[in-house]
Amino acid sequence: MITFITGNQNKLREAREILGDVEGHEIDLPEIQEVDPHIIIKAKMDEAKKQGLKNFIVEDTSLYFDGLNGLPGPLIKWFLDKLGNDGLYDLVKDKDPKAQAKTIIGYSDKEGKISYHEGIIEGEIVAPKGDTNFGWDPIFKPDGHDKTFAEMGPEEKNTVSMRKMALEELKKYLTE
Repeated sequence: MITFITGNQNKLREAREILGDVEGHEIDLPEIQEVDPHIIIKAKMDEAKKQGLKNFIVEDTSLYFDGLNGLPGPLIKWFLDKLGNDGLYDLVKDKDPKAQAKTIIGYSDKEGKISYHEGIIEGEIVAPKGDTNFGWDPIFKPDGHDKTFAEMGPEEKNTVSMRKMALEELKKYLTE
């Protein structure tokens, strides 16, 4: 059984749907400030190992704006906290609206070997649309869709989920 270190029940449910036997474990891991998400995940994993965990996953989801040379990236949580979705949109409304939503899952096996698994969705930043109950979903519209993540129902969003892509990559890794 793999342990997913998260307090988010929706993320845990998605992991169970793809990987099967996954246990949720909520611990508050420090999140260092860094523009490289691999370094953030490695720091989270090192802390989890100090707490005696083995065979676990952690994840980081970031949003990269082409019009801001890739910012905010992994710093999206703090940009969103200070600016809100309207402020994030204002940053790029007169620039290139292209963006990438990226989830990276770090997996540490029973021996402590680490691997990284990524899912990336291309899209664009738009004026906020839809319910604002989940982060930056109201401003990200995936390519090939006419709705933001916030306007999509859970089933529709999961069909284009960057987390789903990363989990499927992890599943393939585990079965090889």
